Amino acid sequence: MSKKYRLGQMILAAVNSVAIIGAVVLTAAGGHAADSQRSNHTAENFSRGSEYDYGQVSCYFSKDAKFDKNEVYNLKGRLYNDLKSVSIVPEDGADIVRNAYSTEVGGAFITCDMDGTAEAEVTVVGGDFFLFRDFELLSGSFFSDRDSLRDGAVIDKELAWQLYGSLDIAGKAIYINDRELYISGVIETPSTEPEQKCIGAVPMAYISYEAAGDVFPYEIEDQFVSDDGGAAQFTRVTCYECIIPEPVEHFAYNSVKTHIAEAFRGNVDIVNNSERFLPGKRAKALKKLDSYIIRNDSIVYPFWENASRIVEFKLSFIYGGRRLLLAIPLITFICLLALAYRNYKRKKEDLKKAVERFFSGKMKKIREKKQKAAEIKEKSSEKESEQTKES
Repeated sequence: MSKKYRLGQMILAAVNSVAIIGAVVLTAAGGHAADSQRSNHTAENFSRGSEYDYGQVSCYFSKDAKFDKNEVYNLKGRLYNDLKSVSIVPEDGADIVRNAYSTEVGGAFITCDMDGTAEAEVTVVGGDFFLFRDFELLSGSFFSDRDSLRDGAVIDKELAWQLYGSLDIAGKAIYINDRELYISGVIETPSTEPEQKCIGAVPMAYISYEAAGDVFPYEIEDQFVSDDGGAAQFTRVTCYECIIPEPVEHFAYNSVKTHIAEAFRGNVDIVNNSERFLPGKRAKALKKLDSYIIRNDSIVYPFWENASRIVEFKLSFIYGGRRLLLAIPLITFICLLALAYRNYKRKKEDLKKAVERFFSGKMKKIREKKQKAAEIKEKSSEKESEQTKES
């Protein structure tokens, strides 16, 4: 074997080793990036300990969509009917379709019973909103639609420090546009790099839909409806999220899409959270990355969705690069198979003769062993016969 040939083999082995190691590194990096966006893994967490696998879907609406709380209730009823059609019925009144809805209303000036004041971005939330968020609770508790009191607010630690100079302030009062609310809980600010880029430096506050009608009476009139008592209620929804039992693949996504896509065509973006970070899906998305850069609609995404889209963008390159790296050992393997087959065809007759010689030699040895054993047996018999005659 020539030195040039051996050098080529060494280079080929080195290139394949680097490609495989690089693919492993990219796989680990991609998995870490996807896992960091915990808001997309609510269904996965909910499936643990449940008799069902769950799917997770998010819908983002433009303000022109007119999607509101009534639509949320109607959609949930339709999803239950879809589940009933495939023989999935909740036992003992269990809530097997969990949803959350919200909308960002922008900045507001917030005060408290002390001297602290701050400006914060306010998001109106309903349903199981905090079930879908990976917020780290530092003190107090979250609220939901199941609570009897609906005037609580969850604020982040930056807002807590600016108002009271402390994190342990659950139960204390804050005032948004002169409407008194109490602090239900204090949360840590988002820690991942994509979330920090999207959320900015302004503190965050989350209030209920019931409180929003009093806090933001100056909002556009079509965001409100009047109940029997004439009180204004905040109803607009621009972000809807749900987790649904998934008896077959894509059931959750297809069910939501059936009820939403056509009715709000051009004003909604439906996301299948359960599959958005899969390597194959992200690698294929390299062909349509312009959809992440150029938006022709009026949909405004909340910070957690913008952060997830940043991760999707990065994963498209990570998993696309991984696919290219894995192509190197695959192509090498195919070339080696082709080379082996070509050599086989070229030396087929020689190989056939070699195999025949091999088996012929083996059979000859076997025959010699049998013949030798027969001779030994015959000699042994003759010796025993002579001994019998002498006796």
